[in-house]
Formats: sequence, structure tokens, C-alpha cells
Amino acid sequence: MKNNLEESAKKFLSLARRLRRLGSGISPPEGVQASPSHLALIEYVTSNPYCGIHEMAEALKLSTPTVSVSVRQLEKSKLIARKPHPKDGRAVQLSLTPTGEKVYKRAYRFQSRKFEELLAGLTPAERKTLISLLEKALNAAENNS
Repeated sequence: MKNNLEESAKKFLSLARRLRRLGSGISPPEGVQASPSHLALIEYVTSNPYCGIHEMAEALKLSTPTVSVSVRQLEKSKLIARKPHPKDGRAVQLSLTPTGEKVYKRAYRFQSRKFEELLAGLTPAERKTLISLLEKALNAAENNS
């Protein structure tokens, strides 16, 4: 059983590398620096407007200093804006700038197209099974961490 799990993990890792090689495929606006990790932060702010750095770090399972440095970079690139928290003078609230929204929309469209291409080779039943099994595996991994 353990050997089968090891083999499965190696195969899954290989598939994950192939997925990453599909690339981010978006070119940010002129002069904007946005790495895949920055896109994860931008996506989080999109889903959680006016979130704080600590909240984002907890949700993404990153250290607060790591998120803080990345937010500073995104702020410098004019993708994220901070404003003081109305109730906690030490905290800030994060939101996307118009440029940040454009970058997010471009990334989302690209990712959607890539996954549509990926899933197009499967029947509707196979897609449903793949998504169901991936969801089950992710839920188990998240509950164990």
C-alpha cells in the first residue's frame, strides 16, 4: 500500500509540474511586476476586499512578514492599495487598484482558457469524476494540515 502511495505521489508531482509548464501566459501591463505568487495575493484580495495582511497570511498559510513584503511590492507596482483600518490604527485594509483589477481579470481569463483546454479532452462524466476526486483529495489534505 505504501509503495503504491509513493508511486501515486510521484506521478501526481510529475503531472503538477506539467500543469505549471502550461505557464501563467499573461503579460502584465508595461512596467508591472506580477509573479505567480503575487497573482495568488491579488486573487485573495479580489475575493476578500479590505482584508488585512495578517488575515491574508493565515488564509494562504504564509508568514505575515512574507505577505507584508509581497504587498509592499504589489503596492509599488500599483496593483494593491492600502488604507488604514477604521477601528485598528495598527492595521491596514487592502484593495485592488484599477491596474490590479486588470491584471486579475487577464490572469483569470487565461487560467480559465487553459483549464478549458485541459478538460476538453475528457467527457462530461470524466470531468465530473476528475473534479470530484481532486476536491476529495484536497479536502483530505487540508484537514490533515
